[in-house]
Amino acid sequence: MESNLKEYDLYLFDMDGTLVNSEPLKGLALAKACANYGSMVDFNIYKDVMGESWPVVTEHFFQHAGISPELSEFNVHFRRHYEELLSKQLELNSGAHQYIKHLISIGKKCGVVSSAATWMVENILGTLNLGDVFEIVITQEHVSKHKPAPEAYELALTKLGVQPQIAVVFEDSNAGVLAGLGSGCDVIAIEHKFNGKNDLSGALKLITSYEEMFT
Repeated sequence: MESNLKEYDLYLFDMDGTLVNSEPLKGLALAKACANYGSMVDFNIYKDVMGESWPVVTEHFFQHAGISPELSEFNVHFRRHYEELLSKQLELNSGAHQYIKHLISIGKKCGVVSSAATWMVENILGTLNLGDVFEIVITQEHVSKHKPAPEAYELALTKLGVQPQIAVVFEDSNAGVLAGLGSGCDVIAIEHKFNGKNDLSGALKLITSYEEMFT
């Protein structure tokens, strides 16, 4: 495994887009929520702001939709649509389950570090029966400074008592890569259809599937 990479003790995974196919579903849910206000937008515009903060993402959709709803009200519509899509279309990214199972079998620690709200992360982990797999789960509510700030990854390292030199981060956004690097960890980036506009050049390795981690 990972013949061209050094040995790590801790493997930290971003959630959306990195572990699961939720980014297109998030875009669809945003578009559906806009439709609740009588405006149709192409969910693919999410590609322009994927990895950005939630206020930036929602404002991007509001501008394209020509609407100005209360964010709290819009979030209620979004959550309903997103949870429905997650229940029907959520999948782990290719090879992710086998890779994580392998890491645990050889005694490695695994964790999730996400900028998403706790309810989103818990929903996804529960839907995929991954609730007991990870030794730590960090979400939006656990930190005050979100990616690209390194606080979330630093918190995971501190809680698990692991030095960054023996930890590796998996990410799919520019903000996530910067956060991982800022914490002192190596970063491996996942390329997919929704993150083409993200700068992943800081990553040690680029992959499109976790099968590539076995070569």
